[in-house]
Amino acid sequence: MKGSKYIVRSKAPLRLGLAGGGTDVAPYSDLYGGAVLNATISMYAYASIIPGNDGKIVLNSLDKEERYETESQLNLPMNGELDLFRGIYNRITRNYTHKPLSFSLTTYVDAPPGSGLGTSSTLVVAVIGAFAEWLKLPLGEYDLAKLAYDVERIDLSMVGGKQDQYAATFGGVNFMEFSANDKVIVNPLRIKDIYLNELAHNLVLFYTQTSRLSSKIIEAQSRNVVNKNQSSIDAMHQLKLQSVMMKEALLRGDLDKIGEILDFGWKFKKQMADEISNPFIDQLYETARENGATGGKISGAGGGGFMIFYCPGETRSKVINALKKFGVEARRYEFTGSGLTTWTI
Repeated sequence: MKGSKYIVRSKAPLRLGLAGGGTDVAPYSDLYGGAVLNATISMYAYASIIPGNDGKIVLNSLDKEERYETESQLNLPMNGELDLFRGIYNRITRNYTHKPLSFSLTTYVDAPPGSGLGTSSTLVVAVIGAFAEWLKLPLGEYDLAKLAYDVERIDLSMVGGKQDQYAATFGGVNFMEFSANDKVIVNPLRIKDIYLNELAHNLVLFYTQTSRLSSKIIEAQSRNVVNKNQSSIDAMHQLKLQSVMMKEALLRGDLDKIGEILDFGWKFKKQMADEISNPFIDQLYETARENGATGGKISGAGGGGFMIFYCPGETRSKVINALKKFGVEARRYEFTGSGLTTWTI
């Protein structure tokens, strides 16, 4: 593509949901109010835009190995081919430029889709961030996260919660509150470095080598609320309580309680929908516990992807070795203090 001599780039961090996951999903959050505690990690979604002047649009997903090229136009039709990018572009032209754009967009994500780290929402935040940097759009953090949410949930009708867009935009460790009319309050937590370093050491991230379609699990979870399935709703109440317990433990440095709080939440998370766990995940969980982990959970909606286990003292290596026989690998990460970052070169 013939373009300008500058490149616009952005990156947004993926997140670990530590407590309260699922209570950010409507209709539960609208009816009862939700609360989630999450933390961003050193795995990212990246986006680069090269502005063009040749009347072309090029969309390129490196990790998915998908590429699409078309003539520049005001509205890109949805056809199942990189629809996430099309939806973002259509919203940008509709809300801000009111004219077609010419550019090349390239993206990459450090984790596979369906892995439970909020990959799709984080990618949307990164791409919108790149457009905002390029076009100098007047978007604050709340505005950008809400725009990412609207593209996914309204424009593209993708099922899911609200936490991922805000985690990717704000970054750091956050206690988030959700209520009716899409109201979101992000409360950044000032946690001492000594506690965060110990948490990152003891909280081991495993990739189960499987992925799942989170939308089916989330649809089942939402259906249980609509149908007034009391055991499912009560489980969500307990997960909301878990997020408060986790917040207090992290702020006070009561790290020995983290595993217990994770275990408490895992028991209730499995009651939200049948598809959240399966025999393979249950076996991983029990094996980790038998080898010293005090608790854990599946990351994201459930069903597959990444799992985390809290391994206190010197149990980390023992748990890692015990899970190797299942073909599960531990991934290194650090917690990050910053969210969406954009720059122009």
